[in-house]
Amino acid sequence: MYDVVIIGAGVIGTSIFRELTKYKVKAAIVEKENDVSMGTSKANSAIVHAGYDPKEGTLMAKLNVKGNEMFEELCKELDVPFKRNGSLVLAFNDEDLETVKKLYDNGNKIGVKGLELLSKEEVLEKEPNVSDKVLGALYAPTGGIVGPMEYTIALAENGVKNGGEIFLNSEVIKIEKDENFKITTKNNKVIESRFIVNAAGVYADKVHNLICPESFKITPRRGQYFVMDKSQGKLFNSTIFQCPSTLGKGILVSPTVHGNLIVGPDAEDLEDKEAINTTSEGLEYVRETTLKTTERVNFRESIRNFAGLRAQPDRGDFIIEEDKHIKGFIDAAGMKSPGLSSAPAVALEVVKILQDIGLTKERNENFDGRRKQIIFSELSKEEKGELIKKNPSYGKIICRCEGITEGEIIDAISRSFGTITLDGVKRRCRPGMGRCQGGFCGPRVLEIIARELKNDPINVYQEKEGSYILVGKTK
Repeated sequence: MYDVVIIGAGVIGTSIFRELTKYKVKAAIVEKENDVSMGTSKANSAIVHAGYDPKEGTLMAKLNVKGNEMFEELCKELDVPFKRNGSLVLAFNDEDLETVKKLYDNGNKIGVKGLELLSKEEVLEKEPNVSDKVLGALYAPTGGIVGPMEYTIALAENGVKNGGEIFLNSEVIKIEKDENFKITTKNNKVIESRFIVNAAGVYADKVHNLICPESFKITPRRGQYFVMDKSQGKLFNSTIFQCPSTLGKGILVSPTVHGNLIVGPDAEDLEDKEAINTTSEGLEYVRETTLKTTERVNFRESIRNFAGLRAQPDRGDFIIEEDKHIKGFIDAAGMKSPGLSSAPAVALEVVKILQDIGLTKERNENFDGRRKQIIFSELSKEEKGELIKKNPSYGKIICRCEGITEGEIIDAISRSFGTITLDGVKRRCRPGMGRCQGGFCGPRVLEIIARELKNDPINVYQEKEGSYILVGKTK
């Protein structure tokens, strides 16, 4: 029996989860996949938006600005990479100049700090690799970049540390209510709770409709990306946007917190909620459209392509509310961009709704919001030496591209939920994220997982259930 069960372990669900553990509340997350951060939260632009884009008066406008302001401190507490690198929205014609002026005015109305309108010369001084056809830009110094997978995982880990529970491989197939909610999962587990928070991403409408009358529809919007090698990572300091359209914020070019360059996404509305495949047409569109921003990106240095789905709501705004018909059922749905940027503030909003309808406000005096993760490559020579003396596994480099040690991999495995996969380790501490994409380190990581979990290497998955890497012995 729980006070609150959250359905969905993406950045929204885990943000709410951690926030709830600040109170004397028995909270749990129920997730259909075998790990957290398996949907939109692992496949996005990794941008913390400044917040000038959403319309005044919307939840997106209110929560983007507030969430952005919270990010820096949260990432310090959770030991997650974050940088305020600023963002630019480029104008290439008179219509674009009018658009960036409207964004400037809108941003000032909703409280975005430090916005500036730049001339062509000021843009090129700040970012000399932008196309010289640029006429001006909006500059937002509060824009940032983050490790979204690390952030989501850190929220979940800290929530568990503070008393929360996570149920993986537990797809919700039925919800009933008498005095309390009864949640039935695909593996026949029945979980009871006083309140439910629906944070199921692209599946939020399906989860809502299990017990509530239909009131919104979520359309998956696919976006495809290039991840470039670190040889391209220093082309830009800021996140560079083209002017937004009805389909979103458009193609961006941005450094990542780990020194790569990310380019994308396109935007394609689909019906299939699992359509995370890339297409040659989509990637070619991204590549061609990027040429408007810059001709300096060498796409031959691409090390990875991926696609992610955004939850596009038919209401046009975030849906954060108690259902009118089923009391105690809270939707946190329609979290398209700027969902990641807004997540900390969304959590506060949801917890307030829960407290207003009866959840305790009594604080958990044992709450500890800190989390520490050793990143060996960032230590000084002296710190590395001391660490290796204490634990020699930190002296063994497993991933040469990213400089990841065996000690970091063991740490990631020990903090994981359930049975960790190869990609689960990759999301936590980055072996396989470099130029070779795991070609050298993958087999060693697999061996370490099997050893640490006392498992047969054949039973170690790449990612989802059944994604076997090995099928048998050759000798």
